[in-house]
Amino acid sequence: MRSLAGKTLFITGASRGIGLAIALRAARDGANVVVAAKTTTPHPKLPGTIYTAVEEIEAAGGQALAVAVDIRDEEQVRAAVAAGVERFGGIDILVNNASAISLTPTAETTMKRFDLMMGVNTRGTFLCTQACLPHLRKAANPHVLVLSPPLTLEPKWFAPNVAYAIAKFGMSLCVLGMAEEFRPWGIAVNALWPRTIIATAALQVIPNAPVDQARKPEIVSDAAWEILTRESRGRTGEFLIDETVLREAGVTDFEGYAVKPGTALREDIFV
Repeated sequence: MRSLAGKTLFITGASRGIGLAIALRAARDGANVVVAAKTTTPHPKLPGTIYTAVEEIEAAGGQALAVAVDIRDEEQVRAAVAAGVERFGGIDILVNNASAISLTPTAETTMKRFDLMMGVNTRGTFLCTQACLPHLRKAANPHVLVLSPPLTLEPKWFAPNVAYAIAKFGMSLCVLGMAEEFRPWGIAVNALWPRTIIATAALQVIPNAPVDQARKPEIVSDAAWEILTRESRGRTGEFLIDETVLREAGVTDFEGYAVKPGTALREDIFV
C-alpha cells in the first residue's frame, strides 16, 4: 500500500495554505514534517504560525518540527535542514511551496518587490534543494516537488506581470534542470500547479476576490500525495496539473473540492 508513513518532509511555507494542506495529508499517513516558514507570531490578516501548524500536523497523526526560516537566508536554510535531520534522522521529500507574489506590470513593480519574488521563488527553491540534496541522496524514495507552473514561452503569461512570471518560471526551470541532473541518483523532481485558483487564506483577504470560483487547497495536497508516493525512479521532470494527476489516479468527481459546488471555476494563471 502506498503511504508516506515514516517519511520526513521538509516543506517551505507550511504554516498555512497549500503548504499546510500537503503537510496535513502526509500527517494522516504518519509522516514527519519540518515546518519551514517565517510566521512565528499571528499575522493581523492571515491565520496560522509555524507553531499552530505543528499542532495541526500532530493532531492529524504526524510528527512535526517548527523551524523559523526565511528561505532567502542561506544560513537559516542550512540550519533548518540540519535541525530537521537531527530530529528525524534524514529528509526524504522536499516540497518547495513558499512563494511571493505581486501581479503588477513593469512600471508598478518596485525593485524591492522584484527582489523579494526572485529571492523567495527562484533563489529559495534553488537554495532549499541544494541544502536538502545530500540527505535526499541517502533516502529510499526521494522526491522534490515544486509548486510552479508548466514551462511556456507564451507572451500572454508574461506581459501582465513580467517580474512574477520570471520568478515563478525560474522555479520551473529548476525542475527542468535538476530532474535531469538528479536522475542518476533516483531523485524525482516534479512541478505541480492548480488548474483553478485555490481558496488559500491569502486569496480570501483580497477585496472582491472570486473565492466562490475557487477550489480548496485539498485538491493540491491530494495530488501532491499521489506524486510523492510514486516510485521516484519512475517519473521525473514532469510539469503536472492537480486535476490531471487525480484523474489519472481514478478520481472522477471534483465537486467536493469546490468552495461553492455548482459554481463556474476560475482557471489559474499559466494554465
